Amino acid sequence: MYDSMLVYVLVVNIFTLFLMRIDKQKAIKQQFRIPERTFFLLSFLGGALGTYIGMQLFRHKTKHASFTVGIPVLIIWNAGAFIYLFVNMS
Repeated sequence: MYDSMLVYVLVVNIFTLFLMRIDKQKAIKQQFRIPERTFFLLSFLGGALGTYIGMQLFRHKTKHASFTVGIPVLIIWNAGAFIYLFVNMS
């Protein structure tokens, strides 16, 4: 059970990081963008760290207060949720 949870966390974070890169490229090319709510939903579901790394790595969404405050809050939420699940799964 712990293995599948670890795989989930890795996949969702890599996916959100990948989406941040795609959205940054679309922003540069002035193309249709990935909605912000998609990033927040994926971050809420465990991908906040991937979103945060993408923000820093690609310098993307770093001027948006909703991201600079919201994503760190969701990292704390993710940590708490995963700790709760690990403690209660044993």
